Amino acid sequence: MLNKIKGKLIVSVQALEDEPLHHPFIMAKMALAAKQGGAVAIRSNSKEDIIAIKKEVDLPIIGLVKKNYHDSDVFITPTKKEVLSLIDSGCDMIALDSTQRKRPNGETLHELITFIHQHQRLAMADISTLEEALYAEQLGFDCVSTTLSGYTPYSPQQEDPDFKLIENCIHSLKIPVIAEGRISEVWHLERILAMKPYAVVIGSAITRPQMITKKFVNIFEKYGTY
Repeated sequence: MLNKIKGKLIVSVQALEDEPLHHPFIMAKMALAAKQGGAVAIRSNSKEDIIAIKKEVDLPIIGLVKKNYHDSDVFITPTKKEVLSLIDSGCDMIALDSTQRKRPNGETLHELITFIHQHQRLAMADISTLEEALYAEQLGFDCVSTTLSGYTPYSPQQEDPDFKLIENCIHSLKIPVIAEGRISEVWHLERILAMKPYAVVIGSAITRPQMITKKFVNIFEKYGTY
């Protein structure tokens, strides 16, 4: 899978329960559209969506499960329970929050990555800082993604991608670095590609029409009525 995604675009195809496109059938069609547009892999949330997508396209899938737990801020594939559902889904790679925040049930990153590898799946570390990326590499993750910059209180809170984090990870890590997070403009992608990341994930700018619409509506509001 890592050979297939090198230097290419991965599209994140996700819709949460409160979003209008939330349905496995719709996510499968969204994945097909992404494939027709040239995506080489899909990043998808939930066992149900992944199974539907696998029936529609033959692309590699990065799976995750977004789940809230009352005793932790970790949201992306927090526990072994979510990992098990992803293994059952047949996805090729499993992404999980690899920040150093406390996990639910006292579970550890080391336990989860060991479990993932025991089941012959690749493991992607979603990180928000360079320190977390270096720790993920030390633990044995197969790649890191800059997904969580801006989603932890100690990482930069900004509208644009975290270019500095992407660049620092590329220069500091030996494992593949996947650029992801708030990539919504062509110039964002061009600047990132100049850094030569292993691959790039784009999600909301392609697959969340309510957010794409809002982006244009904001321009109308900026200019007011006329």
